[in-house]
Amino acid sequence: MNHYKNLIDLHKANGFPPPEHPLFSIYQCNGACSMGDKEFTSDFYMVGFKKIVLGEVLYGRTKYDHQSGSMMFFKPRQVIEMKNLKMEEDGFLIFLHEDYLNGHTLHDDIKKYHYFDYETNEALHLSPAEEKTIWELYRKIENEYLNNQDEYSRELILANVDTMLKYSQRFYKRQFISRTEISGKTVTKFNEELNRYVAAGLLNTRGLPSVHEIAGRLNISAGYLTDVLKQESGKTALEHIHIYLISEAKNKLIGEDKSVSEIAYALGFENLSYFSRLFKKEVGISPNLFKKQLLN
Repeated sequence: MNHYKNLIDLHKANGFPPPEHPLFSIYQCNGACSMGDKEFTSDFYMVGFKKIVLGEVLYGRTKYDHQSGSMMFFKPRQVIEMKNLKMEEDGFLIFLHEDYLNGHTLHDDIKKYHYFDYETNEALHLSPAEEKTIWELYRKIENEYLNNQDEYSRELILANVDTMLKYSQRFYKRQFISRTEISGKTVTKFNEELNRYVAAGLLNTRGLPSVHEIAGRLNISAGYLTDVLKQESGKTALEHIHIYLISEAKNKLIGEDKSVSEIAYALGFENLSYFSRLFKKEVGISPNLFKKQLLN
């Protein structure tokens, strides 16, 4: 498997013109925007705009849903493979080496965009107006990239890349809303997986379920799961896990003749004080007081 540490090798291997900068490059596609049909990894963030008619993209060795999609986002050191791709219209690729971000706010901010982790999910589907916005930003980046880069170029390029990523975040949120017939089922599926986890006795053997655990069971990334749940319900995946566990705790405090500590451990909490703090946060009173009120 090829691993690209520098842009020169990546461009050469794919027949692109030599990069204008060792850590940042762009490439506009005219009907063809593929990067071969072999698995590869790189030290680059990649943003792609291309409408794929035929073929498939594998990201993290899982098929990436690009049906009718326009934009895809890949992070460093993730396995990528593109097979038999046929494109519709023009597109572009943007490559950012991690080191190009050093000392810039985008170095940390880019990690907050969960769509770089949507390895088992979907591309960003753009409306005509949204496409126009993205292309306008690309032209600004292209202008700085191709015209004698100076001490201002990096700042201006990253400012426009950052704006493009912020617009992409907005457009994904619109996509969640417009595709509620699909995403609206996520809360139900999430709770079903929690039920299965508990029913299988995994609270006793593996402890509290993590967001990554439930996301894996749903075959989606933790970031995507949190974003969809937040859009649907206003609460994160972790908050949903807490709500579920506290609901279970209240049921046990009412229906079982066990101490608060026994119930906490049965629910997978290793720390009684953590359970008590979480219970009080969700219910408003401590579990001991909750149990006493029921007895009285």
